[in-house]
Amino acid sequence: MIKGQFKVSDSRLLSRIGYQFKKIELLQLALTHRSVSHKHNYERLEFLGDSLLGMIIANYLYHAYPHENEGRLTRMRATLVRQEALGKIATDLKLSQSLILSTGELKSGGHHRESILADTVEAIIGAIYTDSQDLKLLESIVLKWYEPYLDHIEPTDQLKDPKSRLQEYLQARKKPLPVYEVVDIQGDAPNQHFKVECMVEGLPKCMGEGSSRRFAEQAVAAEILKFLEQKSS
Repeated sequence: MIKGQFKVSDSRLLSRIGYQFKKIELLQLALTHRSVSHKHNYERLEFLGDSLLGMIIANYLYHAYPHENEGRLTRMRATLVRQEALGKIATDLKLSQSLILSTGELKSGGHHRESILADTVEAIIGAIYTDSQDLKLLESIVLKWYEPYLDHIEPTDQLKDPKSRLQEYLQARKKPLPVYEVVDIQGDAPNQHFKVECMVEGLPKCMGEGSSRRFAEQAVAAEILKFLEQKSS
């Protein structure tokens, strides 16, 4: 068994997630990266979980901020469901210890890669719903994960996705806009995995991954923003 791989007996992970699976194989599938199997991996569950998460967060914001307009609510939702936010949830759940990765992916640091961890959170959401068929239960579990972060979300016009923030950062400094290029596509639609390279003048090339070109571009933009923030500090 690969180091860090989920064990069916890992009650601590189940406790952190806050749900006891009837079909534990669904959780195992949700933790399985495509590097292990192109057929049996988390991508279909991730597709389902992504939609469910968006609905749960949208419903929460709709009721929590009754006087905010659609534009601001959309940006708030984007902030809560983007890769960085999901990466924090994955860290809280300590998912890096339980990911099922190929030996090569493990050696390359895949168990700490934010894009993989974010995808896994969405896959677990899909797995819980598939197992329980209980939307209210799923909502309570997901909002429990988000509890530490919901009080810090503000209805401000500054809540924008990483690509938009990177573009504005560069424009403010009169620098050329970033150039995104798809360098690899694995799998067949609708279960594809994209790798996108981003070139920014004066910076080394950076790579991002995701289940769509858009997600991969957002992932690489987020990495560049992190680098720029660390550099400026």
